[in-house]
Amino acid sequence: TLKRFIKILEDCIGKKAKKIHMGMQPGDVLETFADIDSLKEKINFLPSKSIEEGLKEFVCWYKEEIK
Repeated sequence: TLKRFIKILEDCIGKKAKKIHMGMQPGDVLETFADIDSLKEKINFLPSKSIEEGLKEFVCWYKEEIK
């Protein structure tokens, strides 16, 4: 979920996000069908990293890029 994603980023960055809770905005979707199960089945795809590992690496990379 988005809340989990934000929490992981907060943990990686070491700061709390400033959140503004709002209703649905133009372009928001009520549900998504994003799912990698068919990729796992059809091409034997399996992510090599967890979302936590990937976001931690992204944050490290980003911090280096903005120096």
